[in-house]
Amino acid sequence: MTLPQIVSRDEWRAAREELLAKEKAATRARDALNAERRGLPMVAIDKEYVFEGGDGKATLLDLFDGRHQLVVYHFMFAPEWTAGCRSCSGFLDQIGHLAHLRARGTEFAAVSRAPHTKILPFKARMGWTVPWYSSYGNEFNYDFQASFGGEEPYERPGISCFLRDRDRVFHTYSTYERGLDGIGSTTSLLDLTALGRQEEWEEPRGRSSALGAPAGSERIRYHDEYDD
Repeated sequence: MTLPQIVSRDEWRAAREELLAKEKAATRARDALNAERRGLPMVAIDKEYVFEGGDGKATLLDLFDGRHQLVVYHFMFAPEWTAGCRSCSGFLDQIGHLAHLRARGTEFAAVSRAPHTKILPFKARMGWTVPWYSSYGNEFNYDFQASFGGEEPYERPGISCFLRDRDRVFHTYSTYERGLDGIGSTTSLLDLTALGRQEEWEEPRGRSSALGAPAGSERIRYHDEYDD
């Protein structure tokens, strides 16, 4: 195995500062890309989807739980499988406390094609508390390109983001497979949404306040101190 070169502290510091300049450039480029993502148009969802969750039947609007945004993780779990996908399980393991996401008016939920009777025991085995719904019997996963039929049916992991304006639901963004790299933290999930982190420095300005969404980092608390 080839290990990093051994150098003096001054040499290391010079190399680190050179890399830091590139890291800062990457951060600025990422901010610009996030702003461009928030500039994407959106599509109204007029199709009725019925899911099954812990509280019974639910519509796509119900999955928001009254919040402005919804991030759906397309968890690979086909109806004929006995357990959920291992890589999807690894992704869900890294999802943090949802209180911080919800404080910014954003809900998170997993959706799979497996019946809820299969999801429940696997969810209990994994020890997860995130909302997880079954789309068994509807076209949700197919419509959002997470499942494919035909002669060689297959599943792929992905995330789809939705925005709610009163009782109307809009699809704002989706990404799949390698597009999920580096995603899992609260801020990385918010960066995929139309309202973003809801910070003052984000473009376009004033979008979240126009919808009555909560402010950004000013709302951060210990997760047991949120009112909701």
